[in-house]
Amino acid sequence: MEETSLKIFQSQVLLPFSLESGFVQAFLGPSASQNKKRFGNTLLPEDSSTLPFIHSTKIDLTLFGDTTKIFKAFPHIKERHLPWLTRVENSMHSEWVETGISEFIQLAKFDLHLFDPQMLLSAIFFWNRETRAFEFPCGFICPTLLDIAAITGLTPIGDRFDPDVFEEEISIKKTSISWDKKTYLAFITAHMGKPNTSISTLEHIAFLMYWLFACVFCTPSLQVPKYYYILAQALHLKKKICLSKLLLASLYTCLDEASESLFRESSP
Repeated sequence: MEETSLKIFQSQVLLPFSLESGFVQAFLGPSASQNKKRFGNTLLPEDSSTLPFIHSTKIDLTLFGDTTKIFKAFPHIKERHLPWLTRVENSMHSEWVETGISEFIQLAKFDLHLFDPQMLLSAIFFWNRETRAFEFPCGFICPTLLDIAAITGLTPIGDRFDPDVFEEEISIKKTSISWDKKTYLAFITAHMGKPNTSISTLEHIAFLMYWLFACVFCTPSLQVPKYYYILAQALHLKKKICLSKLLLASLYTCLDEASESLFRESSP
């Protein structure tokens, strides 16, 4: 670029990148320059070890090339996923509405792999693990309960979920869930009922567990262990749990882990 155009370009954008076609594009702005004083946090004390990755002295972008590996737990339309969701929804829709999760479950019908992995990575570059916020030159930006409510349809009120407090009203032994079928496909195959049959308590709880692992909390193990059984059971029993707070807390935790992983010498 010409020098004049380059100055304008650098003052308004952050991460330029070249496409195979030769076009140059960029994400976010303005640029965090080494010559400029970083955004001053006057509200909270900061630990230098938790500063956003964007302030690192060296950033090797080649580590972020394999986005398939980085986002391996990202929810996507899996084999037999939609048929099972549709089958359970046909019988349990009114119960989901009463529990307040019906709108949220609709998101599991869409292929979210239309997301831009480089854009997500660029945003995580700005996450501060001390302030729990994205630290941009314009100030702090962070996800809130209102954001969760707007995106998912979950209510921001309800009972706090504590697995140590909630009782196991439906014994895990009586559900006959096949815990040896942990991969998503094997789990669906083992618990999806036959066509034109009613949805049993076992199948509904099993579906909610699968949904929580694969589509809500996106666990990196890509399996369905017993961890969320109590939560799935509570949703089955139509408990008024504030799932939005749990989701927001999980998002903060994931952002902390993702931000910390950016500093690894190997890929994040």
